[in-house]
Amino acid sequence: MIRNKKVVMTVDIATSSVLTVIETTGFFAPIVFIFFHMIRQFLLIPVVVVCIAGGVLFGAELGTIYSVVGLTGASMIFYFISKLFPALLQRFEKMKVIWLGQYTQLSNGQIVILRMIPFVNFSLISLCILEKTKTFRKFMKLSFLTHIPSSFCFTFLGASLQTLAPIYLVLLVIVLLCLVYFLREKQALIQWHDFFSREKKHDY
Repeated sequence: MIRNKKVVMTVDIATSSVLTVIETTGFFAPIVFIFFHMIRQFLLIPVVVVCIAGGVLFGAELGTIYSVVGLTGASMIFYFISKLFPALLQRFEKMKVIWLGQYTQLSNGQIVILRMIPFVNFSLISLCILEKTKTFRKFMKLSFLTHIPSSFCFTFLGASLQTLAPIYLVLLVIVLLCLVYFLREKQALIQWHDFFSREKKHDY
């Protein structure tokens, strides 16, 4: 219970800080909020914190819309950074191998669910979308669609989730992870050269 209170307090402080920054911009608050979403990943601020702040500032409906726009903008930034800095992309590829495996390709349903789990790395999911779509247009379309459920959930329910007992939060995460498992693609893609290199190792 104490740990849960500390987490809630940390989220509350972060949310209050975001609110303070954006409220001072007055008429330009929506633009600043969207921009804040786009740079959030560099400030290491959780998505849920900014979405909650959007709900408080603009209401649930507008807050959700602004969050979808901002998060889609953040995905666009990730796309161009991945093209400009291949070394940074390789870093996320190594992270993907550790957490998901080398040949894992997430389904659209899995991406939607993982976006709704606050502690899942934003850039890691963006990498999975990039590998799945290949082109900029398809990348942006899938990113936009997968941001809608998470933005809606975090904006409408984010504040309520903070007050849940730890056991309910754990159960919620378990349910989401089970959905990720059941929505998985039933096949694994293996590159030909990787397959034959494995065969050669077994021959020795």
